[in-house]
Amino acid sequence: MPAADRKPLWLLPNLLSLDAPLVAMAWLYVFAKTWRLGYHPWEAYASLGLGVWIIYVSDRLLDASLLHSDSERMEERHRFHWQHRKFFRTGLAIAVVMAVGLVVLRMPMAIYKHLLLGGVMVAGFFGLAMLASQETREVPHAKNILAGLTFAFGTAMTAHLYRYEYDIYDMFGSREFVCFAVLCILNISAIDLWEHAARASDRETRASDELALTLPLILLGAASLAYALLDAEHGTRPFFYAILTGAGLLYALNRIRARFRMETLRVLADVALLVPVLVFLAASQSPR
Repeated sequence: MPAADRKPLWLLPNLLSLDAPLVAMAWLYVFAKTWRLGYHPWEAYASLGLGVWIIYVSDRLLDASLLHSDSERMEERHRFHWQHRKFFRTGLAIAVVMAVGLVVLRMPMAIYKHLLLGGVMVAGFFGLAMLASQETREVPHAKNILAGLTFAFGTAMTAHLYRYEYDIYDMFGSREFVCFAVLCILNISAIDLWEHAARASDRETRASDELALTLPLILLGAASLAYALLDAEHGTRPFFYAILTGAGLLYALNRIRARFRMETLRVLADVALLVPVLVFLAASQSPR
């Protein structure tokens, strides 16, 4: 590969769309431990990872096909997917076959009750993504909210399937799901808000974008800290400490974002969701 075409190793997970599956599987482990699942097999992680990878690659190939004639709007991840679209399309076909096989042969029957809702959410996301691609100057809030909810639903649901005594509405109403969904929405929205603020020429727009990210992060951090302290049995404290860490890292990243390029910020935003998993593991091992 020519030196000009070589990508730094730290950027490859993002370019290969491996970052989101890694985050999803890591937080699936967090949900499984928090909800004290006695049985949570490897196929749950494999099917979730494959499903997330399929959605992200499909989204980036769709964006690349819509933007490839407009080089100014194409980002590095879109260029990479477009240049290697044959590889990604082949990988998609293999991943779909593997994911379907795992769901049909290995996953609990309860998953079929939730696949329709998940499918509707994914279809809505792609519909909003196509509409958002036509709006070059606006932050796609609706798309980001649905993307965060879909990501959180898929991750939490893959753990919730093995809580046989609980209904899906218990999951939606749980503090864990709500806080994780908000963290995902803010994580996805951060990049768009940063890009929008960088393009803005007036101070009012930049201040509005800053507030749209800062205020929800502060509220999420305060809520997660309160939930942790109110847990007398300490069963969910490590989870909410992890949420608090994620909100704090995104807040810190927002304050120092001017030091980094946008490609670097995308990777760091993923790191801000992975470091909390280490906090969860450390908090889970500490004496209660």
